[in-house]
Amino acid sequence: QLRLVESGGGLVQPGGSLRLSCATSGFSLGYYGVGWFRQAPGKEREAVSCISSSGGSTNYADSVKGRFTMSRDVAKNTVYLQMNSLRPEDTAVYYCNIPLIRGYAANWGQGTQVTVSS
Repeated sequence: QLRLVESGGGLVQPGGSLRLSCATSGFSLGYYGVGWFRQAPGKEREAVSCISSSGGSTNYADSVKGRFTMSRDVAKNTVYLQMNSLRPEDTAVYYCNIPLIRGYAANWGQGTQVTVSS
């Protein structure tokens, strides 16, 4: 069974940093690309970033380019999202999943809450 579990969220001041982790099981990171997504209160879930199955390509939403960096550790079956220069508008629940052409390969997890506030 494909499973992804998010962690690392918290409360941070504007301009601060957090590193989110996505622990995966039931599949190889070399087989699927993985994406980070977020959902702010009252808004739809949106894609934040993704990393290819080879690990050689990453893509970011315009709103986070230059501030967020996605990486992975294949040996640990874990994907990361380093978030720098955080802004209040980055406040959301962050999720990871495997995007497919249609839908997602895994059930959505609980996510991890990121709150950016002074």
